[in-house]
Amino acid sequence: MTDKPTVLIVDDEKPTRDGLRAALEENYDVYVAEDATAAMNLLERERFDVLLADYRLPKEDGMQLITRAKSLSKSTPVCILMTAYGSEDVAADAIRRGADDYISKGRMQIDLLENRIARALRQQNLEHENRSLRQQLQVSHGAQNILGNSAAIKGVMDIVQQVAPTRAAVLIEGESGTGKELVAKAIHQLSPRADQPMVTVHCAALSPTLLESELFGHEKGAFTGAHERRIGRFEQARGGTLFLDEIGEIDPGIQVKLLRFLSERTFERVGSNKTITSDVRIVAATNRDLEKLVKEGTFREDLYFRLRVVPIKMPPLRERREDIPLLAKHFLREVAKENSKSVGEFTPEAMDCLVQYNWPGNIRELRTAVEHAVVLCRGESITVKDLPVYARNNQAAGSRFESEPQPEQESDEEGGDGETPASERSSVRQAEKQLIMRALQECNGNKTLAAQRIGMSRRTLHRKIRRYQLQSYSS
Repeated sequence: MTDKPTVLIVDDEKPTRDGLRAALEENYDVYVAEDATAAMNLLERERFDVLLADYRLPKEDGMQLITRAKSLSKSTPVCILMTAYGSEDVAADAIRRGADDYISKGRMQIDLLENRIARALRQQNLEHENRSLRQQLQVSHGAQNILGNSAAIKGVMDIVQQVAPTRAAVLIEGESGTGKELVAKAIHQLSPRADQPMVTVHCAALSPTLLESELFGHEKGAFTGAHERRIGRFEQARGGTLFLDEIGEIDPGIQVKLLRFLSERTFERVGSNKTITSDVRIVAATNRDLEKLVKEGTFREDLYFRLRVVPIKMPPLRERREDIPLLAKHFLREVAKENSKSVGEFTPEAMDCLVQYNWPGNIRELRTAVEHAVVLCRGESITVKDLPVYARNNQAAGSRFESEPQPEQESDEEGGDGETPASERSSVRQAEKQLIMRALQECNGNKTLAAQRIGMSRRTLHRKIRRYQLQSYSS
C-alpha cells in the first residue's frame, strides 16, 4: 500500500470545492476549506503535499494564503493558484511571489489540473533530492559528532553508511550512554530523507496511554482531557525518520499497533476509525536484551524481527579505551566554552585515570566527569585532584556504584573520609548538586531520564535528591 499525496482545496464556492474533491479523491487524499482562516488551521495541524487555492477568497486572497503557507516551519506544500480566465497578470505576479504554478478556472480540465499537480510534485521531489545530496556531502563519515578511531566504532560507521540509503528498519542495541541516538541521527543524515523530519520519542518516559497518543495521535474527545485533535509522531515524521528510544519498554498493546504499521504502513488515531498511511522509516534503540524479553514473553517475537532488520551493536566505552582521550578532549573544549573557563588540557596523570576507569555510564558519564573537572579546576590544566573521586581511583575492574556508600552510611560520607579536606568535599557536593539540578531541569523533572543522562542509578538519584532537597525539581 502506498501513500496518496494530500491536497488541500481552498475555495469559497461549495460546488467548486465539492466538484474538485470528487474529481481528485481517487488519486489524492483530499481536504477542503472555505476560506484562508480555515485553511491555515489545517496547514498548521496537518502536512499537505499540495495547496490548491482560489485567488478570490473572502477577507484574504489566495496569494496571501500561499505566502503564509510558504512561511510555515514544517515541510512546505506545492502551491497552485486558481485564477479567473484572462488573469495572466495576476498569475505572473503569483509566480514571482512564490506560487509554484497557476491554472485558469475558466479553462480548467481535471486532466490538465492533475498534470500540473504531478509536474509540480516532481519538481519539488528533485529539489529535495538535491538538497539531500548537498547535506550528505557536508557530513563527514556520516556524522561529525560520532568520534573515535577504534576498530569497534569504525565497524559501527561502516554499517551506518551501508544501511542509511535504504528504508530498512534498524535496531541499535547497547548500554545506556553509548551514543545510540547519535547513530540514529547519522542514519537519518545520510539517508535520502535527510531534508525531512527526524522525530524522537523516548518510550520509557510516558505511560502506555500517553505513549499511544504521542505516537499515533488522537481525535477530539477520544478520552478525558482530549480537548482537540492531536497529530501524532507518525504523522509528524511523514517522509522522514521516527526514532523510538528505549523500545523495550513499550506496552504489549502498543507493540501490536507498531507491528501493524511496520507490516502495512497504516495506523489509526486514538478514537478514530480512519486509516492513515505514512511513509516513515523506523529506527529503534534499546539498552535491554530484547531476545531475552522475547523468551520471557514480554516482547513480541514478530515485532522483534521486524525492528531488527539491520542490528547495530554499540560498544561500551570500556571496550574502546583508545577513544577516551579523543572524546575527553572534545568534551573539554565544549564544556570549557560553555562555562567560560580557560581550561585547555589534561595532565598525563589525569588522562591516565580517565583511560583506566571502567565508565559504567559510558560516554554520557565521561562527559559529566569532564564537566565536573572543568567546574572545579582552578588552573589551565585538569589534574587528578579535579576529577570526580570515583574516576581518580583507577578502579579499572570496578564501578563507581560499587564503592558508593549505602543509605545507612550516608552520615559517614557527609562527615568525610579523613583524607579529603572539608573544603574540597564541599566543592564536590556543590558541583554534584548543580549537575543533578541541571539534569532534572533538562529532563522536565523525569528522574529516569535524568539518572541516565548523568550516568547514575535511579536509586542513587532518589537519595541525592533527598540529600540536596531538590524535590521541587523532580516530578
